[in-house]
Amino acid sequence: MKRREFITLLGGAAAGWPLVARAQQPERVRHVGVLMGLVENDLEAQSLIDRARHRLGELGWSEGLNIRIEHRWAAGDNNRLRAYAAELAQLKPDVIVCEGTPVVAALQQATRTIPIVFVNANDPIGSGFVASIARPGGNITGFVSFEPAMGGKWLETLKEVAPDVARVALIYNPQTHTGQHFQSIEAASRSLAVKAIRLPFSNAAEIERALGDFAREPKGGLLVLPDNSTNLHRDLICTLAARHRLPAIYPFRRFITSGGLTYYGADTKDMYGKLAEYVDRILKGAKPADLPVQTPTKFELIINLKTAKAIGLDVPAALLARADEVIE
Repeated sequence: MKRREFITLLGGAAAGWPLVARAQQPERVRHVGVLMGLVENDLEAQSLIDRARHRLGELGWSEGLNIRIEHRWAAGDNNRLRAYAAELAQLKPDVIVCEGTPVVAALQQATRTIPIVFVNANDPIGSGFVASIARPGGNITGFVSFEPAMGGKWLETLKEVAPDVARVALIYNPQTHTGQHFQSIEAASRSLAVKAIRLPFSNAAEIERALGDFAREPKGGLLVLPDNSTNLHRDLICTLAARHRLPAIYPFRRFITSGGLTYYGADTKDMYGKLAEYVDRILKGAKPADLPVQTPTKFELIINLKTAKAIGLDVPAALLARADEVIE
């Protein structure tokens, strides 16, 4: 080979080296933070996170290959929640996912730049998380489970389950519940001739005392409002409802796994799958400000006949026929 041809060939090969090197570089591992207000051994919460992880896998994200997921569990401790929010913000992940209004509030205090995708943070406009449902406008977006009118629907469903109910206890923690359902509950209570009685609490002892006092009078029922505190105490609440023979309706499916009587609400597994889709879009360049907050499209009615029999309740056959699932 002539010297000029050899130099030309060598030069052409050298020009291709950077392209080859770039092509062989490993894909950057993206970092996802997860902040939950529940306890780490919450099987229902773990199942929902697994649903999101599975959907991410379907979208091409594999842990250990191109994505790293880091979890924090606050277990209902507000101080721990704020500390974990600050800790995750300092790690500067590509996106943080979370569940519950107090969790979003803690993350919002910790960062105004890292993308945040939530599930079950209701009244996001009233809470100051987003400017509007269609265009959130900041670093936060996600999926709400309940619109304000849902409160009235819960009461109507409870009355269908237990037609004799004339008094309903509304149990909630005023520090973690948004209060957005009270108006629709009061309106429904008037039309149904049911007396709605608010039972605020801050700890387990107050739940036990309040429900014990409420159950001394007949024809009582229980409506558990959605917030992180009722979630944390769901085993206790379901146990007390059974002990006092109170027909009850719950805002999350996880209460049914704790022995609750009735659940009516959004399909949470579906929402966690969609949450993963939002995470995928953000990791590919989308901005939370441009991703609309989504309201539920799938709802479930689940009735636990085992619990109904235990408290001596005959659930109307017409309602059982309408249920998406009946546990026997």
